[in-house]
Amino acid sequence: MVGTTINGLKIADEIKNSVKRSVFDLQSHEIDPCLATILVGDDLASSTYVKKKHDACKEVGIVTADQRMRSDITQQELNAVIQKLNSDKMVHGILLQLPLPNHLDASEAISLISPAKDVDGLTSHNMGLLALGKATLIPCTPLAVMDILERCKVDLEGKTVIVINRSNLIGKPLYQLLLQKNASVIACHSKTTNLARLCRQADVVITAVGNRQIFTLTPDMLKDGCTIIDVAITRYNGKLTGDADYENVVSMTSYITPVPGGVGPVTVAMLLKNTIAAASAIRK
Repeated sequence: MVGTTINGLKIADEIKNSVKRSVFDLQSHEIDPCLATILVGDDLASSTYVKKKHDACKEVGIVTADQRMRSDITQQELNAVIQKLNSDKMVHGILLQLPLPNHLDASEAISLISPAKDVDGLTSHNMGLLALGKATLIPCTPLAVMDILERCKVDLEGKTVIVINRSNLIGKPLYQLLLQKNASVIACHSKTTNLARLCRQADVVITAVGNRQIFTLTPDMLKDGCTIIDVAITRYNGKLTGDADYENVVSMTSYITPVPGGVGPVTVAMLLKNTIAAASAIRK
């Protein structure tokens, strides 16, 4: 068996082309979709991620508002910035770049973002709608995973899907989205016992650990013909990689996402799509 490597860059370009058309349509109705990003401190990785998001917005015609805060900003000051963006009618989406410095409460800050502008889909309001199957704004990485599976025509109904992550950003929303597709979902995490045995039962393995020092998805953990969606990205042995031992597992798979060039570009494209959804809502 030769696994098909999924080209996330190509998928992202297709989504961006669709977003460009939506931007043009909104502009014809005198709406300039705008994404505001909030970056606290000067963490290099976070700065890089925000720049990628701004570059992607520029590519499709979405306006950006770049809010950069000093690392010692108080909770009250951060909260005030969010409230100001909530009330700004020219801003349609708000993205708070995580993680925040340790002295700040990310949950408190996220809870203040207007659900209508919550393009990361992390407010309790939007997470609740997701659990009910009624969400419009869904966390971008889970949305990207589901889009990839759909484009590859991976049949999820009745299939066993392992999700190795239980975070609010990835694992929990993915669990809900997969259930809505009638998959049999097993959520795994650091306390899961017999992980390898569980993975060998899976038709689809979605992994998002991001620490090769403690976890690697290896051939002995998989059954032939499975699909691997590798959400993780980390530096290991001097290069960027995901959780999967790609060179040794690719031949066992039907489909597999590479790292880099897999889920990452599609995630950024989904942020653009969510921004358009938020901007479009004001027309209704």
